[in-house]
Amino acid sequence: MRVIVDAMGGDYAPEAPVCGALQALKEYGEKITLVGRGEEILTVLHKHGITDLPPGLEITHADQVVEICDNPATAFKEKRDSSLTVGLNLLKSGEGDAFVSAGSTGAILAAATLLTKRIKGIRRAAMAPVVPTGNGGAVLIDCGATAECTPEFLLQFAFMGSYYAEQVLGRPEPKVGLLNIGAEPSKGTSLQQETYALLTKAKEEGRVNFVGNVEAREAVEGAVDVIVSDGYSGNIFLKTMEGTGLFLAREMKKMFLKNVKSKFAAALLKDGIRDFKKLLDAGEVGGTALLGISRPVIKAHGSSDHFAIKNAIRQAIEFTRSGIIEDITENVSHMRLPIRVTGEEGMK
Repeated sequence: MRVIVDAMGGDYAPEAPVCGALQALKEYGEKITLVGRGEEILTVLHKHGITDLPPGLEITHADQVVEICDNPATAFKEKRDSSLTVGLNLLKSGEGDAFVSAGSTGAILAAATLLTKRIKGIRRAAMAPVVPTGNGGAVLIDCGATAECTPEFLLQFAFMGSYYAEQVLGRPEPKVGLLNIGAEPSKGTSLQQETYALLTKAKEEGRVNFVGNVEAREAVEGAVDVIVSDGYSGNIFLKTMEGTGLFLAREMKKMFLKNVKSKFAAALLKDGIRDFKKLLDAGEVGGTALLGISRPVIKAHGSSDHFAIKNAIRQAIEFTRSGIIEDITENVSHMRLPIRVTGEEGMK
């Protein structure tokens, strides 16, 4: 397997992507192609005492960089020699098996959709991070790729999230919940109500283990394995969780550093504190899978360090091996609504 890594994407590029790739090469043993400005990549390698490329590591030169200030919808076209565009074209042509980037979310989504294409029949790609919950984590789909959704979009998100939870998280018959403001089927807007009906039908057909609406509180407590949402609500849910985690971590630090007794208590609880911080660390997950794209694409956080990039590469390897794309492709017909024909054509 070969993983293509955007060496110029992210706040700490090229240092973080290059060092993360080196760690991944050592730990996972899969081939890696770094895409970006060759001289800058070599400078990072030389800085860390590497004068010859390690076996399995290649560099593909790309002179341009997609910046955060660039128009995300057109940047990959306007900068055809960017690390993002060159990397995704390598993926498209089969010169790699997965793509990882910590660059602009919008640009990656647009480029992946138009270059590597969506799976035929999938209406929208979705970002599906694994968020920390009481049951060891849940797939949140979507978290921001598509702000305005239709019931069909959410139906497809539920299927794709279910496959991901089962094959990557190892959850047999994952519980799928629809993010809403109450448990009753009548809750929410017409979007949630219509989606509820579609998911109930899918459950009756034995295709998705839909357990009903789930409120944000119950979702965090671990009521479901997959949290289905439109991108607007999902992004608010995700950012609220991130902010809450940072707030709790900061307050715990203040509490344990308050006096000698609390510092002693912190020493006694250091293993538990470490595990808690690890639970809230997005770098442990690595990145967000773009589900619905025809080839494996992982979006790492823009502030990813080398540890997070390494884990994003691990996630890309697991995603590629999981067979999720094949499962989605084979079951697209069950995720689509019948085409409604109106007017004279519909009367014939």
